[in-house]
Amino acid sequence: MELIALLSRDEETWKQVSGLMKHGEWEKVIILGEDSARKFSHQNKFEFISVNLGNKIQFLKEEFMKKLQGKISGMEVALSIASGDGKEHMALISALINLPVGIRFAVLTKDGIVDL
Repeated sequence: MELIALLSRDEETWKQVSGLMKHGEWEKVIILGEDSARKFSHQNKFEFISVNLGNKIQFLKEEFMKKLQGKISGMEVALSIASGDGKEHMALISALINLPVGIRFAVLTKDGIVDL
């Protein structure tokens, strides 16, 4: 399964994404964030897609859809929205549903990765 993760401006939330990457067995990892999130690094390989999180929600959804089109090979993805705000989350979830692709929310807990 592929992991899709949003990296927002709050770098403290990036630890959750890093932990998911470290402890999961992902076929592919796609990280979405503004150019400032390019400084995110990890020992595991990932694809970074730059987006403008300052866009209005409808434009952000369209940007997510456009930039994710053709990048997802499976019928469902694991999604981390531990980073970001409600507007960003709604735009990303809506974009994925409209691609269409199924979503499993993934979170790292003290017991390991949990699908919600």
